Amino acid sequence: MGRGRRGVGVVTRLNGRPENPMNRKAYIAMGSNLGDRRHHLQQAAALLGKVQGVVVRRVSEFLQTEPVGGPPGQEKYLNAAMGIDTALAPQELLGALHRIERQLGRDRSKEQRWGPRTCDLDLLMMEDMVIDTAELTLPHPRMHERLFVLRPLAQIAPDAVHPVLKKTVAELLADLAQRHK
Repeated sequence: MGRGRRGVGVVTRLNGRPENPMNRKAYIAMGSNLGDRRHHLQQAAALLGKVQGVVVRRVSEFLQTEPVGGPPGQEKYLNAAMGIDTALAPQELLGALHRIERQLGRDRSKEQRWGPRTCDLDLLMMEDMVIDTAELTLPHPRMHERLFVLRPLAQIAPDAVHPVLKKTVAELLADLAQRHK
């Protein structure tokens, strides 16, 4: 992160212009396949809307999907996507998402990779930011490979552009749907 003249952190976007942190657009994938799946997703959206510096703008329809990867015999997932405006830095938003997951009963330390979960919240994209750290990768490294992410995301943000692939969500969905025919 660059430093401004007064020592204030300045996020520089790919277009080189400093960003106004009060209106960053971000997109989040939600999924649940344990317990009251619909309730978990509704609660996740409501809890995120209570976080200072976050406004939930749109939530997609809830789509039932088959589990991808993980142990056999899992229940089907209910998936959705959220579009938010936020003043939070990406790492702060990720921390808020993890706290909400814990509030809804998820314990990452006890679960199997891609195993069943009460609530999974993935930060997909945040403006045109590209981040690659041990804690966070933006855009989400597998979002363009997952129909269960792109279908709900296309409902709320078809024109959002993947900052690395330079394609809209609608184009990514069309490409992936074509490969899955």
